[in-house]
Amino acid sequence: MKQLPLGQTGLTVSEYCLGTMTWGTQNTEAEAHDQIGYALDHGVNFWDTAEMYPTNPVRAETVGATEAIIGSWFAKGGRDRVVLATKVTGKGDTLRSGQPITGASFTAALDGSLRRLNTDYIDLYQLHWPNRGSYHFRQIWSYRPPVSRAETLDHMQDVLRAAEAAMAAGKIRAIGLSNETVWGAAQWLRLADEHRLPRMATVQNEYSLLCRQFDSDWAELAAMEDLPLLAFSPLACGLLSGKYAGDVVPERTRREQTPQLGGRVTPQVFPAVSAYLGLARDAGLDPCQMALAFTRQRPFPVIPILGATTLDQLAVNIGAAEVVLGDDVLAAIDALHREHPAPY
Repeated sequence: MKQLPLGQTGLTVSEYCLGTMTWGTQNTEAEAHDQIGYALDHGVNFWDTAEMYPTNPVRAETVGATEAIIGSWFAKGGRDRVVLATKVTGKGDTLRSGQPITGASFTAALDGSLRRLNTDYIDLYQLHWPNRGSYHFRQIWSYRPPVSRAETLDHMQDVLRAAEAAMAAGKIRAIGLSNETVWGAAQWLRLADEHRLPRMATVQNEYSLLCRQFDSDWAELAAMEDLPLLAFSPLACGLLSGKYAGDVVPERTRREQTPQLGGRVTPQVFPAVSAYLGLARDAGLDPCQMALAFTRQRPFPVIPILGATTLDQLAVNIGAAEVVLGDDVLAAIDALHREHPAPY
C-alpha cells in the first residue's frame, strides 16, 4: 500500500481511503472495528466519514452513529495511526432543519463530530455539498446555476473564516470540498489566496467507470491546483462488482434498502456493467480490482474511497493496491466508455 502526500496539506495518507458509511446500518460496531483492524494491518490509514452517516438510507435516528462507532474505537487508543476525514452536512431535512452551511453551523457541527469521534482534532473537515446545490447525485439533469454571485462569495468567506478559527484552535488540520463544481472550487481557492484564508485541500466527488464527470474540466483543475479527488462510489454502489447483474436484489445488500441505488439503476446501466464484467473476465482480473485500479491510474491526483460490508469484500478491494492495469486493458476501457458514456 503506497503512502501519498495529500495535496498541499502536509499529511501523508494511504493510496486508498476506507469508507465508513455502512457502519451503523449494514455493519455493527463489532464488524466496523474488525474492518478497521484489517485496514490498518494492510496499510490503509486514511478513513472517511460524515456527521450524517450511516447512509443508504439516511435516517434521523441513526445520524451520527458512524462517527460514534469510530469514537468507540479511538477510546481504546490508536488515534495517532489514522488520518481522519469527516464532513459537515449541507442544506437538507435530516440535520439542522434545512439550514444551509454557515460559519456558525460549521463550528457547531465540528464540535459535535469531535465529541462523537472521541478526538481533539480532525485531519480533514469537508463540506458535504454546497448550499447552492450541485450537478451531483443525478441532479445534473435538472440543476440550474445560482443567481446570486455576491451572496455565494460572502458565504464562502464566512465559512473560510470559521475554518481559520478552527485551525487556530487546533480542531482541524485541513478543509475540503465534496460534491462541488469547478466554478465553486475555483472561487474557494481564489478567496483563500486573496484574503489569506485556509485553502481547500481536496474534493470528494463521485467517480467510477460508470460516472466520469470529473474527466473534463475538473481533471484540469485538480491537476493544476494540486487538489486531489477523493473518489467516492468507485464501484458504483456495488454495480461494478457484478452482484446486481441481471437486475437482481441479493439479500443483505444496499439494494434492499435503496432499490434504485440513488438513481444509478437505469435501463442503460446493466449493459454497461456487463461490458466491464466481460472485459475483467477476459483480462483475468477481479472486476472490483479492475475498477479500483482504473480510478487510481487516472491522469489527475486521486484517492479512491473503498467500502465493504464484509471482510472478504474489504480484502478484495484493498488488494487493488497490487494491481496495475496494462495499456491493452486501458485501451479496452476507453472503447467501452465511448459505447456506454453516461449510463446514469
